[in-house]
This record gives sequence, C-alpha cells and structure tokens, in this order.
Amino acid sequence: MRTIKILQLALLISLGGLSACDNNLDINPADQYSEATYWKNSDEAMAGLTGCYRVLQEGAGSNWFYETDMISPNGYAYNEANGTDAIARGVHNALTPLVVNRWQVGYKGIGRSNTFLDKVQAVEMDENLKKRAIGEAKFLRALNYFYLIDVFGGVPLILEQPNLEKHASLPRNSKAEVVEQILKDLAEAAESLPVKYSGADLGRATKGAALTLRARVLLYNERWAEAYADAQKVMDLNTYKLFDSYRDLFLLENELSSEVVFDVEYRLPRFFISFDYVSFQLNRPAPTKDLVDAYLMDDGKSWDQSGQYDPTRPYEHRDPRLLQSINCIGYRFNGQITQASQVVNTGFGLKKYTSYKDDATIPLIGNNGSELNPILMRYAEVLLTYAEARNEASGPDSKVYDALNQVRQRKSVNMPKVEEGLNKEEMRNVIRRERRVELAFEGIYYSDIRRWKIADVVNNLPVRNYKGDVVRNRAFDKNRDYLWPIPADQVQLNPALEQNPNWH
Repeated sequence: MRTIKILQLALLISLGGLSACDNNLDINPADQYSEATYWKNSDEAMAGLTGCYRVLQEGAGSNWFYETDMISPNGYAYNEANGTDAIARGVHNALTPLVVNRWQVGYKGIGRSNTFLDKVQAVEMDENLKKRAIGEAKFLRALNYFYLIDVFGGVPLILEQPNLEKHASLPRNSKAEVVEQILKDLAEAAESLPVKYSGADLGRATKGAALTLRARVLLYNERWAEAYADAQKVMDLNTYKLFDSYRDLFLLENELSSEVVFDVEYRLPRFFISFDYVSFQLNRPAPTKDLVDAYLMDDGKSWDQSGQYDPTRPYEHRDPRLLQSINCIGYRFNGQITQASQVVNTGFGLKKYTSYKDDATIPLIGNNGSELNPILMRYAEVLLTYAEARNEASGPDSKVYDALNQVRQRKSVNMPKVEEGLNKEEMRNVIRRERRVELAFEGIYYSDIRRWKIADVVNNLPVRNYKGDVVRNRAFDKNRDYLWPIPADQVQLNPALEQNPNWH
C-alpha cells in the first residue's frame, strides 16, 4: 500500500464515489473512466479496493481518532472545532459536525466496500488474490459498521452496492442484527486474510486485524467468553509482541512495528494529517489533571496513597507512561523545557502521535505536515481485551494476571505486577485503569466509559488544569447521551429512520 501509483490513487478517489445511484452519466467517454468501463482487470479491482481504505483517512484516521478522547475525562478541546467540545458539554444536536461526519463517512466506507464486493465477483484475476481482497473489503465494511453502532446504536444494514431507489427509505436494523453481520464479516475475513504481508502490501488488513476487531466488538457487547477466545487466537498467531519502548512506539520511524495490528496509512505529500501541528502548537487535545492523576506511582500505588508522592514534584516516581505520553511543565519536549505558556489549556500537552522527541529539537511542523499513522489496533489492546473479558467471564485467574502484567512490564514501563488475591470487582477496577492509561488518546476511552455505563458520572465532572482549577464544566444526560442523534438531514430525507431517544 505504501507504493501505490499516484495515477491509481487519483483515479480511485473519484471512482470510489461511484455507485448505482450516480445515474447522471449518459455516455462512456473513451478517455475517462466510468462505472461501466471500470472493473475489467485485477489492477482496476485492487485500485478500487484501495479506495475503500482511503475512506479511513477521512474518518477513523483523523477526526474519529483522539478527537473522542476530548469528550471524555482524558482530554479537553478548547474550541468548537468539529463540535467536540459541544458534545462534551452536552449541547450538541443532530447538526453537530462530528455527529454528521461519522454517519456520512461510515456509510461512504460501507458503500465503497459493498461496491467492491459486488463488482469484484466478475473480475478475472488470480483466485487467491480475489479471496484475499474480498476478506479485506469485509473487514473494512465491518470496521465502518462498528464505528456507526458504537455511537448511534442500530443503523440501516446494507450489504449491496448503493442504490438510491432501494436504500433511501430503509428503516434502522437493530444493533444486535448489525453486530451479527459485523461478526460474520470478520469471521469470514479472518479465514481468507494472511497473517502478515511484506513490501508494498504492508498496512493491509490481516487475519490478526480481523480477529482483534472481532474481539473488540464482542467485548463491547459483553460476550465475554467469545471475546477472550478471539483475543487468544490473536495471541496464538505468535506474530505480535509489545514494542520495548512505549514512548518510541508512536514515532514515525517505528510505524508498522511488531505491536501494530492495524493502522491508517499516511504518506506525504499527498496524504497528510495534522497531529504534529494541533498537538504541539494548538495544545489540542489538552490532557486533563484527572487523567494525570490516574497514573500510578512507580510503587504501584495511587498518588494519594503512596509515600513517594511529593506535591512539589508531582510527576516524579510515576508510572513511566505518564511522561512518555504527556508533556508536563518543567520537563523536556522537543529539546526544550516546557513552559506553562506552551500548554495554556490545562498545563499538559500530548507527546503521543507527534514527531517531536524529548531531547532533540526539530523545526515546528506546520498544519497538515505530518504523515504519522494512527494505530487503530495494537497488541496491548489484545492483551487488555483478553484480561477484561476473562475476568468478567470467570474471575481473575492466573491468565488474567499474566495478560495484565505483560502490559505493565513492557521494558520501558516496568511497573510492579498486579497485586495477588484480588476479587473480580477489584480486578475490574485495575483493568479499567490500565486500559485508560495504556490506551490514552487512542480513540478508545470514550467508548469505554459509555459501555461501562459510567459516563453519566465521570462526564458530569468539571475539567481541571494542573493547579486543580476548573477550566470547563461538562454535562452528560444519562437518558439521552449514551447515543448520538441520527443526523438531521438523514431523518428528514428518510422518515423511516427512527430518531434515538430524547433527541428532537
């Protein structure tokens, strides 16, 4: 995927939007591609599949990623960009950009995958390649449906090439129905996808990616035994391992490391992202004091229970992931000691997903000047999924401890092992804290607090800065906000779409 020809990419960007409802072309010019003249050979089919991947750059790889952490106690969005802060304050509606974008991009990705799956059947190409490509498309369709049901609940389930006449008035399927289709797609994808790729195919969906997403979907739907069974399958592939340095895992030079299960590919100059600019220069997202307080001391105790805690040096003797993830006042980042004026929103900045290191200085990177790949799934999540699902299914046995301790004892982290003798509830609290700090700003925590049904508590607390001062109040309506509203234009265009409860 890293060496796709520019000509192909330019073609698929326009081609990927074609569907059966694009009926405004009456002729087939010899010097242009149309739906009628495309899908003739293997090269065209694989370029069309790349168009399915391309949608991830519009959604999951950018404003669906750590944007959602700013709707959780982890982060703070100081402005109304995308409507993120509006959602966090409970003043969003069916017109809020992030809400509308998730629906539109989700169905764009689904439509492209469905078009590919329909069209590829008639393409003459190597059967093994076709089988693999179908698995990739099913994985991508499942991923887009997962992102939709995570915030909207049940949505219309469409499994064929877009057709305005057939699909414009479809009602919502139940969430359970969509979940079953996601799981079916992922099971079939896992059967046809390879364990790994090489060369130009690096970055494509693998067997491990399909199983990891399947385990996540099962976890989110409290199907505990199935979730840890699929996580175990990923572990048994013996393909992934934790990268030694947590700090370096998220740097450009370590993309596609042994820990990465699936990411979104960017490559300058055509495909870029704004992580470096918004994180460092706009201090967005701004980590919160609540998140910082969640990091344990390096003796395994919380800051308010450890004798090592010094209020004059509150970030010393902490879980090393704190200073490997978060830029704190008085510590080096991009070769300079961070000043309060550089992290004005909460007194904290984000190191994760930036090109800046601690002890080396590089020029500031402008907006859309980054090519960092957002990691949508990595092996640490697999271990944490296994631990949570197995604990919920049968309690904290030795396998739960082992999975957790692998994450805690990464070479650059080396935190104490989890205390022995915990009951299920105590272990649940340990796992939840571990997920929060390990996966902070990876687009996971907002989903976690909603599936754990604690969002109406933690998202009704104020945002505090490093001094403990309130910088923003938040609100979460437990009778409404566990689901987002269906976008207004969709409900207006299709009266069969039933709006989510308590949205008007």
